[in-house]
Amino acid sequence: MIGTVTEADTRPTDSEWVASDSAPEAPPAATADAVDPALPEALPEDRYLNRELSWLDFNARVLALAADPSLPLLERAKFLAIFASNLDEFYMVRVAGLKRRDEMGLSVRSADGLSPREQLRRIGERTQQIATRHATVFGELVRPALAEQGIVIVTWGELDEDERGRLSTLFHEQVFPVLTPLAVDPAHPFPFVSGLSLNLAITVRQPDDGTQHFARIKVPDNVDRFVELKPRDDDTRVRFLPMEELIAAFLGVLFPGLEIVEHHAFRITRNADMEVEEDRDEDLLKALERELARRRFGSPVRLEVADDMTENTLELLQNELDVDPGDVIEVPGLLDLSSLWQIYGVDRPALKDPTFVPATPPAFGERETPKSIFAHLRDGDVLVHHPYDSFSTTVQRFIEQAAADPNVLAIKQTLYRTSGDSPIVSALIDAAEAGKQVVALVEIKARFDEQANIKWARALEQAGVHVVYGLIGLKTHCKTCLVVRREGSTIRRYCHIGTGNYNPKTSRLYEDVGLLTASPDIGADLTDLFNSLTGYSRKVSYRNLLVAPHGVRKGIIERIDREIAAKRDGAEAGIRMKANALVDEQVIDALYRASQAGVPVDVVVRGICALRPGVPGVSENITVRSILGRFLEHSRIIHFRATNEFWIGSADMMHRNLDRRVEVMAQVKDRRLTEQLNDVFESALDPATRCWELGPDGYWTASPQEGHKVRDHQVSLMESHRHP
Repeated sequence: MIGTVTEADTRPTDSEWVASDSAPEAPPAATADAVDPALPEALPEDRYLNRELSWLDFNARVLALAADPSLPLLERAKFLAIFASNLDEFYMVRVAGLKRRDEMGLSVRSADGLSPREQLRRIGERTQQIATRHATVFGELVRPALAEQGIVIVTWGELDEDERGRLSTLFHEQVFPVLTPLAVDPAHPFPFVSGLSLNLAITVRQPDDGTQHFARIKVPDNVDRFVELKPRDDDTRVRFLPMEELIAAFLGVLFPGLEIVEHHAFRITRNADMEVEEDRDEDLLKALERELARRRFGSPVRLEVADDMTENTLELLQNELDVDPGDVIEVPGLLDLSSLWQIYGVDRPALKDPTFVPATPPAFGERETPKSIFAHLRDGDVLVHHPYDSFSTTVQRFIEQAAADPNVLAIKQTLYRTSGDSPIVSALIDAAEAGKQVVALVEIKARFDEQANIKWARALEQAGVHVVYGLIGLKTHCKTCLVVRREGSTIRRYCHIGTGNYNPKTSRLYEDVGLLTASPDIGADLTDLFNSLTGYSRKVSYRNLLVAPHGVRKGIIERIDREIAAKRDGAEAGIRMKANALVDEQVIDALYRASQAGVPVDVVVRGICALRPGVPGVSENITVRSILGRFLEHSRIIHFRATNEFWIGSADMMHRNLDRRVEVMAQVKDRRLTEQLNDVFESALDPATRCWELGPDGYWTASPQEGHKVRDHQVSLMESHRHP
């Protein structure tokens, strides 16, 4: 299979991992029309890897971290939880989109030539492989290792009589009242099963005539999945019982007078890919709220079942839930290991990554003694690199200072995702209440954050902030903030452009970079951009920015072509690119042309990569590697060597980013700052850096091989920020 991480090649990297944005929105399937018509004929038709299978390989690399015995044990448990959450979102969005196209009879093929149906078949096969591996890593590696360290997930059969008695009291007092056994018979239709809920499928028998009936019980999702047991005398262990085992032990209480024949766990995943008809709805907020209400009733796209489920029960579930056999995933052991976050919460610091305290760059003062960032930015730009640089004492401090400064006249900001107790939102509210003009562009269509963003939008509006929702048909994904300040008789603009969200929580886990500047040109560009987002302006060209949907792809390909021309003229050329995903065919083909011209291309991609490196005559000058570790590699940085241009921004090389989003990429010009970005590339591309490398056959291989010197990219950056 193309793009597979084999078990022999799953030697993992460092420690923690967060991948909440790893399941992207469904872009339109690639077509021949989407490819640059000026392509050289020499480029082969099979030059693209399948993006969906490439994503599954990314998740297999996350799983490989959980299998690595050199990592802290609870971090390994967390990677198991992240793998499960990632796969849920992949099915809810990507697989749901493919199923919709298949059901509509659309024959549009992927860039690698596969029909939606063939992609779904391969996805099902690959998912079963990695889901089985996931269960094996938990059941045979992590769970026994946790038990050795005194964190034990027990079964009902392992409990003594006293413990069973205490749990009986717990069940009758706290669990039994919220359970609702639902029968299925001519008078009771098959019940609705909510997406991602854990359920028990139960068969009961009438003792008088032997008639069997099916029933379903939903495991409550408003209580902990694992019941923590009271410690035994002189027992320092922490022990947990899965809630479904507790319920199963008392099925006789739920079905008195009936014989329990069998019970099995199952879980359904539903389509969560929403479509809002923006041009038909005057009120986007209300339209989105309607779609959110419909999301829970989406059609099933996956059925997970315990591997001990009988054929009769499985057939009944498939028929009643209308699930295709290819969408059934059999799981050995416990279902829904995303619940391992609860186990990760056990207070055992020795089994987790050591605490890391981010640095505060000198431009911002000490952690507790801030400087005026405005005074510093008048002397020169500042580059921040999260999580190595603190978000709260840099970007957050910048916005809070702007909100409190009486000389600041206006703050304009984009908000794509933010935290539940966002200090950024609080600062904007404070600024509006202080009489400043505040504009917040809240992207209420940010997937799975829609409800939270609607809440923030209304809170901002109530405080007097001018809230807008962007442009019809486009998501506003750029990370920009513009501060307008009166300084004597002049007006000066201060700007922040970043690669990550204004979210203090994820900024401690996501690796991102941001540019703070008082550049007049960038200030003028951001002014034009916000006028486009809030008004009717349709500006498509800027002084120092590339802005999607009109300018990012075009600007990048133009610069790739400049590298090709420079190489042909005998000058030094090269391209280095760091991104979350590389899928766009036009960008990939431009990189292929650069390789054919002899331009070295180095790609560091966290997740999906449709480019096939190392193919003779096509991409032998291209390398692709993936770094996974304690932090989620999230920044987008591009370096063009011939012109020595460094660009950072919010855009990945994907259809959705380049065609259906407002994205911003900014050139970093200050030599001090470009040296910092160069250091990031030098570290990530060091031959000794632990990573995975993609081969021309689509397989990812752990690198460096055993016996060679190994360094950790993220640990090195942590050390450099501790001792700059």
